[in-house]
Amino acid sequence: MQNTIEQIKSLSEKYRDYTAENLSKLVKIKSLSTQEKEVQLELKRQMEEAGFDEVRIDGLGNVIGRIGNGSTILAIDGHMDTVDNGNLSNWDFDPLGGEIKDGYVHGRGTVDQEGGPAAFVTSGRILKELSFDRDLTIYFVGSVMEEDCDGLCWKYLVEEEKIKPDFAISTEPTNLNIYRGHRGRMEMHVSFYGISSHGSAPERGKNAIYMASKVALEIEKLNERLAYDEFLGKGSVTISEFVSESPSLCAVSDFARLHLDRRLTWGETKESAVKEIEDLLEGLNAKVEVLDYSEEAYTGLTYGMEKYYPTWKIPEEHQVVQTGVQAYEALYAKKPIVDKWTFSTNGVVINGIYKIPMIGFGPGNEILAHAPNEKVAIDDLVIASAFYAAFAYKL
Repeated sequence: MQNTIEQIKSLSEKYRDYTAENLSKLVKIKSLSTQEKEVQLELKRQMEEAGFDEVRIDGLGNVIGRIGNGSTILAIDGHMDTVDNGNLSNWDFDPLGGEIKDGYVHGRGTVDQEGGPAAFVTSGRILKELSFDRDLTIYFVGSVMEEDCDGLCWKYLVEEEKIKPDFAISTEPTNLNIYRGHRGRMEMHVSFYGISSHGSAPERGKNAIYMASKVALEIEKLNERLAYDEFLGKGSVTISEFVSESPSLCAVSDFARLHLDRRLTWGETKESAVKEIEDLLEGLNAKVEVLDYSEEAYTGLTYGMEKYYPTWKIPEEHQVVQTGVQAYEALYAKKPIVDKWTFSTNGVVINGIYKIPMIGFGPGNEILAHAPNEKVAIDDLVIASAFYAAFAYKL
């Protein structure tokens, strides 16, 4: 086995430039959520070139590459959509340039998170070169629409494609640590219904803005007393949008709405989070609703889900975590850090809903996700491509 591990390590180094160049090609293709078609075709081409046993695109637009045909199923996931570039004056280089320079690949999506798929393409090539023959089916998934709706792609894969792996790896950036969970999240609207009157006589009406403002201050206090988990940290809630309506700028507002970004720690649920807000609305003409997402994918299919993304964590002693630890130790003769993400990933559906055991291991530092001057070290890509292949042998 150790000879195989050394071969994996050697091949990951051999294909250093190949991996970097593949990532550069992906970065040069702008790929916002629901607009991933061209980058998906390029990823499909790369998988085919690497010799995968099967490569196809499903109805939602996910690229699915397969190696092996065993009874145990491992999925390695990386989303291919990115956020937009933002203010270009904040960038020191072209975000779509894909420049390879000074040991890095530069550009939007290098960290969040096309670097992971570029690395797993190389992993597939390594496995094929080593004539991988374990009782394992590996699905390499370049998924879509994650930035818009975490996990929607995996809802489609499980419910429509009937792919439910026994184990999974997310290639979201982990700074080459092994991650075993993160907080969940949900999006809510809190709507307030007032009564308009002429602005010269506000006492005749009931101002929805005032109602919403008073509750907003209570939500600020609520944030301070939310639950805390030793591993995942504290739950949080913030108001990310405040909108109002009125018949006129010379009238009392008869409608106001708050948009809440709620982050859920261990033990918090959709029901508990909704009740906390409902308790603040007692006696008011107001309501809370959890939002839904439904958009048309680049394939033309409209698909959606509720915008509730459950919290998840895997015990450190679980097989999937320990397999990752063993793979890393075998490759690099040192223990990896086992930690968690700050942000949310497709894990909210993979494990949060479907309870598929999973870990995260990805190239790049998450502090560069959604930030200007995003770049990933080529060394990270090399290590990630070796890790995914070694994990397949260790599982």
